[in-house]
Amino acid sequence: MMQVILRILALTRKELLAVLKDPRSRLSLLMPPLMQCLIYGYAATYDLNNVPYAVLDRDHSISSYALLAKFDGSGVFKRVADLVRQEDVARLINDHSALLVIEIEREFERKLVSGQPAGVQVIADGRNSNTAATATGYVNTLVESFNADWRAAHGADPVPLRVVSRAWYNPNFETRWHMIPGMIATLTMLQTMMLTALSVAREREQGTFDQLLVTPYSSSEIMAGKALPSMLIGLAQATLVLLVAQLWFHIPFAGSYVTLYLGLGTFLIAAVGIGLLLSAVSATMQQAMLYTFVVLMPFMLLSGLTTPISNMPESLQYLTLVNPLRHAITLVQRVYLEGAPLAVVMPYIIPLLLIGAVTLSAATVLFRYRLN
Repeated sequence: MMQVILRILALTRKELLAVLKDPRSRLSLLMPPLMQCLIYGYAATYDLNNVPYAVLDRDHSISSYALLAKFDGSGVFKRVADLVRQEDVARLINDHSALLVIEIEREFERKLVSGQPAGVQVIADGRNSNTAATATGYVNTLVESFNADWRAAHGADPVPLRVVSRAWYNPNFETRWHMIPGMIATLTMLQTMMLTALSVAREREQGTFDQLLVTPYSSSEIMAGKALPSMLIGLAQATLVLLVAQLWFHIPFAGSYVTLYLGLGTFLIAAVGIGLLLSAVSATMQQAMLYTFVVLMPFMLLSGLTTPISNMPESLQYLTLVNPLRHAITLVQRVYLEGAPLAVVMPYIIPLLLIGAVTLSAATVLFRYRLN
């Protein structure tokens, strides 16, 4: 048994040296995950911090100015134009000069004073539905604030029902709080699958695969020696993204590092199994890279990172159950943001272990077939 362990460790050392001694490989292991994490943290966001809007004020009263002051003082809305004609609305929207146009009707203040409903029309650029919906939600919040201030200033009856919202785990609804913890699993899977898929293909192209076959290694030992280095590098990259999340983006970690790394370990077993399976069917490094990207794209689309799984068709929701990235992202997010203990995340660890067992077994069988 000790001899088997020593042989696996020797092969693991050889694989690590093959990757780490190449300057380009060292750079590709550190820079891409770091750059992708920063790009997703800043660019892949649904938060609106700057909403250009125009105003068509037909009333020009103290009340209409008070309402518009809510927008100008919010820090989010930026007034880009004061319109005088209805025809100017289409031009601003079509030119992307304004995301919203706020139109205040005539006799706005008179209707408020007399207790009648006063109209404010919001014209939004719906070509980007997510952005328009978010901006419209901000407008509704400001209008509700104006209504409350108006009632308080004019002695009207208070609103019978007042909604007070409080968000758990993400108080400011920042997209990066959802995105960056998910990237811990996503970037780890990308690099781990790539390294594992290229390992055997690289041996074939460099002509060292035949030398590996004449060694006293069994096929299972070769598989283990190929899997361990990728798992170690994957854990190192996950740690790098974790440090970026905490030290750069200041996203507080609420869970247990032991639970997090235990979940990442089971996830890496599944990712390495898929990578070895791709490596066993690839004859060249180019094929291995192509197969990796072909497999990884559906995994990312069906992971729930950018699109909620509950919004997908029911058939695709069942298909996501065999996607290790779906379970890993949910696990990492729950441990990171919620502080979920091991008992809570076990429903995500068990599928990862099953996926890893199936893929590793299939890769071992296919590898033995290729050897024979």
